[in-house]
Amino acid sequence: MPDDRLPEDTSEALSQFTDTLAAATSAEAAYNALCALTKATVGAKLFTVMTVDMAAMLACRTYTDDRENYPTSGTKPIEMNDWFEIVHGQHRSFVANTLEEIDQVFPDAELIGALGCGSVINLPVLIGGELAATINILHEPGYYTEARVEAAKTLLTLPAMATLALARQL
Repeated sequence: MPDDRLPEDTSEALSQFTDTLAAATSAEAAYNALCALTKATVGAKLFTVMTVDMAAMLACRTYTDDRENYPTSGTKPIEMNDWFEIVHGQHRSFVANTLEEIDQVFPDAELIGALGCGSVINLPVLIGGELAATINILHEPGYYTEARVEAAKTLLTLPAMATLALARQL
């Protein structure tokens, strides 16, 4: 089981995020700031952002830190499944800590495992009360303990909202 400790002082990471986001002149730079904050506080081997268009029922990967395996091109249909009910219906984070759990809702579980990942947090980002995106944070199996999930919600929700709002403007 991975070490469950989080960085004791997140103020430096939050300060760096704030400065970097304030200086961002592109959506990519804004998302880079959020990715760095996530890795410095909660931890991630893979970080992506999926925006959603609920009217069209489409999702689009708008940011990735692994362009080779998870490019930012195209859209995919939103599937009405358990994941959708948790993230969209209830506005709660989806958490899975094994590849078996991931495989139940994501068709790319094999690739996720090949990248050394086996746990995920999909953090919903709400704008105007509606799901606008998910922040997708992946790490080794069993990594996202209750403490890390709570830290993700506490430390990343507002920065994710600010990042998405800025990215939409740039």
